[in-house]
Amino acid sequence: MENDIKEIGLPLSQSAFWMKLVGVLMIIYGVLTALSIVGIIIAWLPIWMGVVLFQSASAATEATRSGDKDTLVRSVAKLKTYFTIMGITTLISLLLVVFAFLMGGIGAMLQMQGGGHF
Repeated sequence: MENDIKEIGLPLSQSAFWMKLVGVLMIIYGVLTALSIVGIIIAWLPIWMGVVLFQSASAATEATRSGDKDTLVRSVAKLKTYFTIMGITTLISLLLVVFAFLMGGIGAMLQMQGGGHF
C-alpha cells in the first residue's frame, strides 16, 4: 500500500518545484495588487491561491517520501481548492469582460445615433 501511495503521488511530487514557484508568484502578485486602492479588495484571492498551491506541493512531496495516504489526500484536496478558486475567479473575470464589452458596444451605438449628448 505504501508503494502505491508513492507511485500515485510521484507525478505531483515531481511537479512540486513548479507548483511552489507558481504559488510564490501568486503571493507576490497578490501583494503587488494590494498596493493599489482597488486591488486591495481582491488581493487576498491570489495570496490565498498561492498559499494553497504551495501547501499542496509540500504535502505531495511529503506523501511521496513517506507513503502516507492521508498526506496525499491532503495534497490533492489542496489542489482541488486551488482549481476551484481559479475556476470561479476566471469565470467571474470573463463575465465582467463580456459585460464591459456589451456596455461599450451599447455606448458606442448610442453615440452614433446622436443620443450621447449630455
